[in-house]
Amino acid sequence: MHKRGYHHGNLKQALVEATLKLINAKGPHGFTMAEAAKAAGVSPAAPYRHFSGKEDMIAEAARQGFEIFADLMQYAYQKGAPSALASFEATGRAYLAFARKHPGHYIAMFESGLRINADPALALASNRAMSVLSQATEDLIAQLPADRRPPATMVTQHIWAMSHGVVELFARGEPGARAPFTPEDLLESGIGVYLRGLGILTQA
Repeated sequence: MHKRGYHHGNLKQALVEATLKLINAKGPHGFTMAEAAKAAGVSPAAPYRHFSGKEDMIAEAARQGFEIFADLMQYAYQKGAPSALASFEATGRAYLAFARKHPGHYIAMFESGLRINADPALALASNRAMSVLSQATEDLIAQLPADRRPPATMVTQHIWAMSHGVVELFARGEPGARAPFTPEDLLESGIGVYLRGLGILTQA
């Protein structure tokens, strides 16, 4: 009997797509392996051909998400050239755009409790995405005198934390609907305050 949702032998990807829909609807801990199989239109035993368990399916969804995320960040970074500031700001906006457009991937990546470094493929994809923001940061702070230049890694982590906080508090779900400012305005103003504190932007 033909199973709906399972096409052309691409069982693994069909299961990932089903997992993403369930994550978005129920959260990463709100569904079972059997539900993912049913959503993909395959038997309960079928997922075990490719995945050892639900966490393995979520990890693959997260890996694919990091690859998409890295591509978006890289595009934003290059689009902002030749201005280091424009590239830096563009990567922040790309973070917000990704969270909105790919909520299932975002949850799998950042809210599922995955141990990213325990999976080499997942860690590689995650590091690729972070390397774009790191490069944008290094380009930006290079204009500061060496004796006033903070570690690029620290600045990267600060901006990542700010971007993540804006997404979590204001860009997704009900909190986002109640926010008095747009997530883009909040992130842009927050980055502006931060960069003025570093001396990269002049006080205006």
